[in-house]
Parts: sequence; structure tokens; C-alpha cells
Amino acid sequence: MPHHGAAFTLICARCNLPLAPLIVPPYSPLLMTREPSPSRPSETDAPAFQLPEFGLKHLLGIEGLTPREIDHLLDRAETMVAISRAVEKKRHTLSGRTLINLFFENSTRTQSSFEIAGKRLGMDVVNMAVAQSSVKKGETLLDTALTLNAMQPDLLVVRHSAAGAAALLAQQVDCSVINAGDGAHEHPTQALLDALTIRRQFGRIEGLTVAICGDIAHSRVARSNIHLLNAMGARVRVIAPSTLLPSGIEHLGVEAFRSMEKGLPGCDVVMMLRLQVERMEGAFVPSLREYYRFYGLNAKRMKLAKKDAIVMHPAPMNRGVEIASSIADGVQSVIFEQVEMGVAVRMAVMEALQEGAGA
Repeated sequence: MPHHGAAFTLICARCNLPLAPLIVPPYSPLLMTREPSPSRPSETDAPAFQLPEFGLKHLLGIEGLTPREIDHLLDRAETMVAISRAVEKKRHTLSGRTLINLFFENSTRTQSSFEIAGKRLGMDVVNMAVAQSSVKKGETLLDTALTLNAMQPDLLVVRHSAAGAAALLAQQVDCSVINAGDGAHEHPTQALLDALTIRRQFGRIEGLTVAICGDIAHSRVARSNIHLLNAMGARVRVIAPSTLLPSGIEHLGVEAFRSMEKGLPGCDVVMMLRLQVERMEGAFVPSLREYYRFYGLNAKRMKLAKKDAIVMHPAPMNRGVEIASSIADGVQSVIFEQVEMGVAVRMAVMEALQEGAGA
């Protein structure tokens, strides 16, 4: 007989009532690794509203996550927001565990966010200086993975310019792996923090209209957000010049527009993206001035969206290229709240993966 998965009953943290039974598939064919656990405790022994039942070990992308899994990570992140805003910001749920940040691409915001998240959970955090590491001396990515694995870390956060690098490392190490961005593929924690920001603003994601504007072709943020927003029932639009729209983008369940004036009316969320110049091979726009003239978000274009629409940006921003300073610093901007939500989301993901890995 075919195996249809296991059923678990979850308890709502807010009202302490049982939720609908959750059917967990015996495997995930996509990006979330579910590990078998022969000694898994019964559902009656499990604490309320925890994620070990999912058996998550790695977070390599948003594609493949169910709405229930996304909601649980967002719900857990909500509790982390309160912790981050408290005077005493530390909890010791992951005390004694080791987190290694392995960033092969330059990053200030994301690496700092992961570092702060790990320390607030009580972890020992190591930032690998890749520019001075053995990788620059010719060591392969797999050799690096095996070397790090021998040091017995508990969590490995990886950013790499090649799509699939995090997944490759996850196959070679014993610890949990979090993808902090792999080429133009995915950036799952960015999509989760964006979702948390949106949900806190509107109380929901389902039914909202979200416009993702800018360099769609080279953006891992766009891809992860498209997967998440579609999974959560939002209506997704992408707005960009033809040179920055991947062919067949509509197959991802989005509406494609080549004009801000046509794509922005009726939007609840306007998410701007920076031009990924470092990933471009060739001239995709005539000039930065020309790009801003047609695709920059200014006050006139912002008025096309709904009156209570919010403005988002994953940062770093190029002011005067994709967004005007008056909009980035305006009352509708939630850009700096996104930064705050980033720490909370990464704390939630780390804690969930460690529980799922049986650590």
C-alpha cells in the first residue's frame, strides 16, 4: 500500500484549541528536507505549537513549503519580535550550539542579521572570512564543506553566487543548512521576513495585490517572494522592462506588466528591487537615469496604488535609481521594519530547524 504520510494534531498557541489535523507527506520532493525519526515521540507527548513534527532539517528555498509550514514559521517569528524588543533580548534555547556564517558573496545586512539572531538564541556564532580562506587558495566548495563538517557545527548559513550551492552543501554536511541566497535562485528568509512585514501591516496575506518591480530576471528575492505570495493566496504582479523580465514568467502564476502606470493601480504592496548589476552580462538598460525615468518609484507613481499601500525594498537601496528618497523615507515605507523582522524570522527558522533535526 502506498504511504500517505503521518497525521498530527497541532494546538493553537493563542486559544489553546486543537487545529485541523495536519497530514505530513513522507518526503518532500523539493527543497525542505524531512528526516526520518524512528524514535519520534507520540503527538500526545509533543509540546503545543512546536515544529519538530515537520522534521525540517534544511531551509533551502520557499518552493515546496506548504501554507501551513509558512504560517508556523511566521507565527513563531511573531514571538521573536517581542523578544527582540525586550530589554533582555536573549533566550537560551540553542545555548551551546554553533552557527557558522559562510558567505561567499559580500554582505553586511544579511550576515549581521543572522549573527544577531544566532546570538539572541544563545548560539556561538562564527563568521568565516571567505576572502581570506582556503577557498581563495583553490579549495573546492565540497572540500570546504567537509572541513567545516569535521568541526561539528549545528547550523551552517550559506550565501553563494552559484544557484544550488546551498543544496550541494546540505548533501555533504551533518548539520542544518540555511540558504542565505544562492545566485539568482532563492533567498527564503528574505521572503519570510517580507511576508511577516506584510501580515503585520494588513493582518493577512491572502487576497492582497503585490507588485514586485524592477530587476526580476536576476533577483532571487523576486523568485522566493513569488513562490511564497502565491502559496499564501496573494495576487502577484511583476513590473519591469522586457529586458529584465524572464521569458515565461507568467508560468509562475504572476501577471507581467512592462509599465509602472499599468501595473501599480490597485496594489496593496509595492515591492521595489535594485538593479543586480553584478549579475548582468551585457546592457539591460540604456542608463540609470533612463531606468529611473520609466521605472523609478516616485510620488506620482505611488499615488496609483491604494491609499493605504505600503512600500518595501530588500535593501541596499539605490536612491534615485529604483526609488526616490521621499518615498523610501515616507510614511508608507516599511523598509526598516523589514530589517527588524529579518532578525525575528531568522531566529524562528534556526530554532525550528534545530528542533526538526532533533538537536
